[in-house]
Amino acid sequence: MDKLETQNGTKKRSMADGGDWEKFDHLFKRQEIPAKTILLQEGEVSKTAYIVEKGCLRTWFNNDGIDITTRFLFEGDGVSSVESFRMGLPSMFTIESIEPTVIKAISKKDFQFVLDNSAVIRAEMEQHIYNRFVYSQKLMLSYMRDSPQKRYEEILINRPDIIIRIPQHYIASYLGITKVHLSRIKAKIAKKG
Repeated sequence: MDKLETQNGTKKRSMADGGDWEKFDHLFKRQEIPAKTILLQEGEVSKTAYIVEKGCLRTWFNNDGIDITTRFLFEGDGVSSVESFRMGLPSMFTIESIEPTVIKAISKKDFQFVLDNSAVIRAEMEQHIYNRFVYSQKLMLSYMRDSPQKRYEEILINRPDIIIRIPQHYIASYLGITKVHLSRIKAKIAKKG
């Protein structure tokens, strides 16, 4: 199984790609979806989890009519609205494709079956949740401590794939700024360059 770099900089195993996951592959439904497809709408209850086979998804929420991007997901990443998927609560965010994407979808019932029947996958999921918690804490502190320019520079250094693949308006949304502000930051960095 290939190792992939996660958004939080740690190495992880690609979900549903080898090992114990292969035993449960029949429970996943492979889907090809176009760009801008909503997989889960903010406020709905999630009944499905997804793994990105090819393409890119984002999670976002609406703040007074403005989309705020919270995460980008690439090949090998898994995503669901955990609080919604596991506890039946309304999702706090929307899951949407950014580009044409191939996903593997699994129902809540089938996912529970996998967890009940594989200690290895259960342990992987516990580690994944821990990694997401640590990443979320770092992200929250970055929003409180760092300027948008500093956060953009961190993306340039640690996640150049985001700069290459993601449209600028989504990156601006992720940084919590406008496209115009992002353009100014990029010009400022280029001047220093």
